[in-house]
Amino acid sequence: MKKYFIQKSPFAVPTTDGKLIEEHHGMATTNNAAISIAHMIAPPHWKEPFQTPEFEEYTYIISGKKQFIIEGETIILETGQSIKIDKNTRIQYSNPFDEPCEYMAICIPAFDFTKVHREE
Repeated sequence: MKKYFIQKSPFAVPTTDGKLIEEHHGMATTNNAAISIAHMIAPPHWKEPFQTPEFEEYTYIISGKKQFIIEGETIILETGQSIKIDKNTRIQYSNPFDEPCEYMAICIPAFDFTKVHREE
């Protein structure tokens, strides 16, 4: 029995806003509720509604820039930077810039639509 798993077919999460989401590990791909790891590309001028997730989220910027509004404070991460955001924190993710932003997102426990609490 192998003690490892190589993900060769990440799950492409359907989106309507032009954002690429490829989940490598998590509920949709490996039925793992403990962690999710996703590769993402946010197109220029993309944004999500504010949310208050019940999970920690770590973000590592591969290229470009990404804006975070965390409890009212605006933070911009650039290539090579990362951030950890505690669970139950009100946040908005966006890319108000003219270039795409490529990044990795890790959620602990795994991302769950029923626990993200997006504002409409």
